[in-house]
Amino acid sequence: MSQFPDTALTVGGDNPFLPSLLEAINHADDIAIATAFIRMTGVRLIQGALEDALERGARVRVLTGDYLGVTDPQALRYLMLLHEQGAEVKVFESRGKTSFHMKAYLFTRSESATDAEGCAFIGSSNLSHAALVSGLEWNLKVDQAEDHDRFARILCEYETLYANPSCKTLSHEWIDEYIQRIPEASAAPPASEPGQDEQVPPPEPNAIQLEALEALAASRQQGYRRGLVVLATGLGKTWLSAFDSQQMNAKRVLFVAHREEILKQAEETFVRIRPDVKVGRYNGQKKELDVDMLFASVQTLGQASHLKLFGREHFDYIVVDEFHHAAASTYRKLLVHFEPRFLLGLTATPERTDQSDILALCDDNLVYTKDLFHGIETKLLCPFIYFGIADEVNYQEITWRNGKFDPQQLENQLATNARARHNFRHWQDKHQSRTLAFCISKKHADFMSDYFNRQGIHTASVHSDSEMRRNEALSLLEQGRLQVIFSVDLFNEGVDLPAIDTVLMLRPTESKIIFLQQLGRGLRNSSGTGKDQLVVLDFIGNHVSFFRKPEALFNVGVTTKDRKAFIDDVRKKNLELPAGCFVNYDLESIDFMEQLISTKGDQQIEIYRNLKDSLGRRPSLAEFYRVGGSADTIRRDFGQWFAFLKDEQDLADNEIECFSTFGSFLRELETTTLVKSFKLVLLEALIELDGFTNPPSIAALAMKSFDVLQRRRVLLTDLPEIYRQVSDISQDQVKGWLKYWSDNPINAWIGGNTSTATAHFQIDDGAFRFRQPISPSLLATFADMVQEIVDFRFRQYESRIEQQTPVAPVLDLDQASVEIPFFTDLKVACGYFRESPHDNTSIDYRPLPSVYGALDPAKHFVAQASGNSMDGGDHPIRDGDYLLFELLPPGRGSSQIASNEIREPSVKESEIAELGTVIAENRKEYGNEFLVRNVETAVSGDIVLAAQNPSYPAMPLTADIALLARLKSVIDELELQVHQSFMRADIPPLFGLEFSKAIWETGHVCPKNSNYQILLVTLNKQGKNKSEQYHDYFLDKKTFHWQSQNSTGPTGKRGRGIIEHRAQGSLVQLFVRKHKLQKGKAAPFIYCGQVDYQGHTSEKPMNVTWLLKTPLSAALYGYFSD
Repeated sequence: MSQFPDTALTVGGDNPFLPSLLEAINHADDIAIATAFIRMTGVRLIQGALEDALERGARVRVLTGDYLGVTDPQALRYLMLLHEQGAEVKVFESRGKTSFHMKAYLFTRSESATDAEGCAFIGSSNLSHAALVSGLEWNLKVDQAEDHDRFARILCEYETLYANPSCKTLSHEWIDEYIQRIPEASAAPPASEPGQDEQVPPPEPNAIQLEALEALAASRQQGYRRGLVVLATGLGKTWLSAFDSQQMNAKRVLFVAHREEILKQAEETFVRIRPDVKVGRYNGQKKELDVDMLFASVQTLGQASHLKLFGREHFDYIVVDEFHHAAASTYRKLLVHFEPRFLLGLTATPERTDQSDILALCDDNLVYTKDLFHGIETKLLCPFIYFGIADEVNYQEITWRNGKFDPQQLENQLATNARARHNFRHWQDKHQSRTLAFCISKKHADFMSDYFNRQGIHTASVHSDSEMRRNEALSLLEQGRLQVIFSVDLFNEGVDLPAIDTVLMLRPTESKIIFLQQLGRGLRNSSGTGKDQLVVLDFIGNHVSFFRKPEALFNVGVTTKDRKAFIDDVRKKNLELPAGCFVNYDLESIDFMEQLISTKGDQQIEIYRNLKDSLGRRPSLAEFYRVGGSADTIRRDFGQWFAFLKDEQDLADNEIECFSTFGSFLRELETTTLVKSFKLVLLEALIELDGFTNPPSIAALAMKSFDVLQRRRVLLTDLPEIYRQVSDISQDQVKGWLKYWSDNPINAWIGGNTSTATAHFQIDDGAFRFRQPISPSLLATFADMVQEIVDFRFRQYESRIEQQTPVAPVLDLDQASVEIPFFTDLKVACGYFRESPHDNTSIDYRPLPSVYGALDPAKHFVAQASGNSMDGGDHPIRDGDYLLFELLPPGRGSSQIASNEIREPSVKESEIAELGTVIAENRKEYGNEFLVRNVETAVSGDIVLAAQNPSYPAMPLTADIALLARLKSVIDELELQVHQSFMRADIPPLFGLEFSKAIWETGHVCPKNSNYQILLVTLNKQGKNKSEQYHDYFLDKKTFHWQSQNSTGPTGKRGRGIIEHRAQGSLVQLFVRKHKLQKGKAAPFIYCGQVDYQGHTSEKPMNVTWLLKTPLSAALYGYFSD
């Protein structure tokens, strides 16, 4: 049990004041501090203890002084954050006249009115690192129990001083005025006390944050006013937002989140980076408006009554954290209301970032993304060793309701000796030095701590009701005096725990975010403790909810097919992991997972229920569609989406009433034909205008619709050119735009395009109005249900078009560059003479690599073999082979086979036998009969045309047979496809493979059971987030620079596969396109042939140089390089 310290005197050096100070803070319920000055270096040392004290309801008072301007303004800004949490902070105004030089720390604790204890420290320590830790500072303890009167006198004097009129309540206005009058550093008096001039070094962005900052700046330069950044837990997304607000020089900042702990952490972060600004809160309890940076609860600010207090341009920089929640109606209202210079969406989970309904709220602008594995690969996070261990609890026996286990039943099953013994055995076998364990409840944490303590392990249970405080436990753990901390949720986020080297997952998780946050507690690097990896012990149960963990960590999909593929990869140890990471599921845990999916197919209901379990809530239709769900099948079986949800008992009462009343409209919205996106755009604009409550004018609806189109930029291609190229409707264009919008979606929704459909809207006194009356109690629910279908239809519609990029010019490859004729209609018989009509219109041109020697289009050509007379010997020619021939010297004129003229070869009799394999033409009866044979000398001495297949007899070379060309080589069929165009789905068949979108949508395809690697490269990656804009370009006609994915390094499986591809027998094939679109549709790739590794620089990503087997033509190189 914590208590007041026993030490009567601390003198510094080996006996510093800080441990006694922390011990007293952790035990007291009334804390009073008076110190001459405060530096941020000192505040940080007691920050956690003071916050813990405020959380448990302790009274905290801090009094400092302004004498000589030594007190740190940054520390004062931080004390304002403590003030928001309940602390009382005052400053003694000396104004350079009255010395304020005291150092007193007073603590009391009252169990009851008659049972009180206390102590005070009077001495020389100010709040600085030097005074609390490293300096020689004397502080004498006065104990209430030892000298009651003296202690009472000290308390009385503190109260008198605290009430002195010179003691001013700290405020941002006071700090602003103080900053103006404190002396510049050069003019300040020399330091007279240790710590007086201490400074906390300003935070610097890490490597990933620097990349993201560059991407954000570039995004704004491109005209974007919103953007989404995805950064895994531990990579500093909150820090990034603070750095970016500073980079933008934002004067008024709004930071929005739905959890208080996120807002608190964000405030501290922004104050660290921008100590010169005023910060405030906007939530249910506080509404501070006159601040520079406002940290707001979305539950409060998202209400219309609060939003109207702020002008649309009140903030010039807005941050929305946990942006995966942004489709919720409260977030939408906030996002629609404000028009900042820039809005930054942040999330640690990518699970919704590829959905149009989320990205559209950020102008379809995914600026930057880095997942957990990227953090490990860049060494910002440490590697992990993950053990998936089969749990002994039968989770099938625990009630599962609304995506959660029954908490009481779960606690009873987890807090047992048998289960604790199972946990302890595995921990004892695999743990490192400092363990953080996550439990389901306070009772569970207490039980586990008690069990481990009885085994001789030093542990503590830490939660809101525990005797040991959070900061105290962390200090003891870091010192090695504790081995394990058992907690519920105090350590999920917002606390820096670099010393943790083992994480013990003793509970199922109802959220992938929480799982990643708990895992992230141990991924911080800690050079001070010698930590080089994190050990994760995760207990896997026989319930489908446990799939949330691999979904979060390995990005596994929710369908049964996805889960089966994951289990197969686990069994084969084929998971893609960063260097230094290892994953091991024991056989029983794998069996659990297999049993859970063994009887399940990918029927639509199963997909829906899996997704529901994964999300912990019922999915939206857009989410269901994204993971592979079929809305058509749902409609076929249930009539419409909301009918299906009703059947699944997943509709709330208000939703059921809305469905019963407006089901006809909702079904039409779900099925209406979309030639363009305009009907959806109009409805989204209507919802943003709250148009079901207050019908907007046609003009207001049309202008808001244009705003929606600007946000959903991919849809701009639906507009006429006159509106597609502008970001605002000019005054001269207003009339034309109103007419255009009235003639299109407005006319469609009021029934103007058909005489049979029921019109659900009407124009009434110039306002666009929904025909059916809507009960006020259903308005919000109805709007949300309409928005859900609109989001799905947008997602469905946008899947038909690709993200907007510049249109690629159509390249006429037939005229581009290649010189070797390929006679597609000429079949040279490998059997007997056979007629093959041939004309000039069937000439194609194909490039061939230099391995075939110097080629001349005037005498070299390609034709295809037909038959099997040459299928034999050491160098067989098989039916369908492509053959490279060289014309024999002409005897008359300069005619070519392409001109269809008879020609007399000028070959001496003595040289005929040395021609090898030739094309012979039969001129006896017909023209255009060609045969491939070997020219040989028979035993008789006669020249014959011999087959390589012994089933075919030799033929004498008579005067009726002309020899036209000799065989130069049999050509690899792939080499004839070089510089030809192929759609993505047509590429796999070239290599005998099947197309699978999941595999072939990536840029580096390594098909299983194949010796091919395929590079699919888009040179102009406009529209992609910067982390995917790899640096790919041709160095010259035969050399290509290619940048791998950020996760690929030279020591990993893929990296070695690149470097060692020839030794491994792997053939790398390059496909390149300049742009993503061609004439509004997906552009084809141009096959650039086989490439060989030449070298690389850097790692993760690797910059690889490839040598093309077939150089580009001048025209093609110019096209790619322009």
